[in-house]
Amino acid sequence: MNATTTSTATILNSTQCVDIGASAISDLLMAVYILAFIFGLIFNVLMLGPIFQQVQRQNVKGIFLLNLSLSDMLYLFTIPLWINYYRQDHHWNLGVTSCSVAGFFYYSNMYISIYLLCCISVDHCLVVMYPLRSKTHRTSCYAWAQCTIVHVVVAVLHIMVLINDNLTDAYDEENDNDRCYETYPMQRPVALFNLLRVGFGFLLPLLVLTVSYWRMLVTVGQSPGLNAQAKRKVRMLSFGVIGIFSICYAPYHIILLARSLVFYQSDNTQPDGSYCQFEQKMHFFFSCTLALSSLNCVVDPVLYVFVSNGVQKEVNLCWRRNTRTQREDYALSTYSRGKPNSNLI
Repeated sequence: MNATTTSTATILNSTQCVDIGASAISDLLMAVYILAFIFGLIFNVLMLGPIFQQVQRQNVKGIFLLNLSLSDMLYLFTIPLWINYYRQDHHWNLGVTSCSVAGFFYYSNMYISIYLLCCISVDHCLVVMYPLRSKTHRTSCYAWAQCTIVHVVVAVLHIMVLINDNLTDAYDEENDNDRCYETYPMQRPVALFNLLRVGFGFLLPLLVLTVSYWRMLVTVGQSPGLNAQAKRKVRMLSFGVIGIFSICYAPYHIILLARSLVFYQSDNTQPDGSYCQFEQKMHFFFSCTLALSSLNCVVDPVLYVFVSNGVQKEVNLCWRRNTRTQREDYALSTYSRGKPNSNLI
C-alpha cells in the first residue's frame, strides 16, 4: 500500500511540476533527430570501409576510430524511437523496456564517445611529443585494451543506474504521463549521479583534451622540422576536436549541472515552488541540448579524416578508384557508340 501511494504521488508531482504538452519544440527536436539519423548513418557507413582497412593493418588510431564508429551506429539504431517519441509530443507509448534500452544506448554512446576521443587525443599527443618512445607502447593490443576498458566501465555504470532507477514511475498511460527519462521532480540519487557525470564524464575529459592539444601545439610550434602546412593541420585538428566536443556536449552538461544544483539548494519541490518553476523554464533548453548532443554521430566521421592519415589515404584511394572507374565506363560507352555494330552487317 505504501509503495502504491508513493508511486501515485510521484506521478502526480511529475505531471504538475513540469507541464510537458504539445508544442513546436516536438517538431523541432524531431527534425534534428531525423537529420542526425540520416547523415550520421550515411557518414558512418561510408567511413567503415577505410577504417576497417586500417584495423587490418594494426593501425592504433584505426582501432580507436572503429570502436567510436560502432558505438555511434548502435546509438543511431535507437534514434527512430526518439523520433517517434517527439512525434507523439513527448509520449513514449512503447513500454518501459524500450525506453530503458534507448536511454542506455543514448547515454552509453555519449560517454563512450567522450572517452574514446580522450584516448585518441592522448595517443596523438604521445606520437607528437615522443615519436620514438611511443612506438614500443602503441600496439594493437594496447588500443584494444583501452577500448574494451572504456566500453565495459561505461556499460556497467549505466546498467547499475538502470537497475536502481525506478523507471516505472515515469509511465502512466491512464494519467497521460508516459514520459521517457523526463521525470519531475528529480530524485536525489539521480541528482547525485548527474553531478558525477558532469565531473567525470565531461569536465575531466575536457581537461585531458585541452592539456593534450595544448602540449601538441607547443611541441609542434617549436619543431623546426615541420613545415607550415603540417603545423596548420595540427592546429585545425586541435581546435576542431575541442570545438566539436564543446558544441555537442558542453550545453547539455552545463544545464544538467544547473538543474542538479538547483535541486539540492531548493527544499520546495511542490508544483508552485522555485524548483519546479526553474525546471519548467529549463525544459525547452534542456531538450534542445539533448538533441544537440546527438549530432556527435554526424561530426565524428568528419573527425576520422582529420585524425588519421591512414583513413585519409584510404578515402583518397576510394575516391580515385571511383573517379577512374567512372571515367573508364564513360570512355568505353563513348567508344561503343562510335564503333560500327558489326552484328547488324
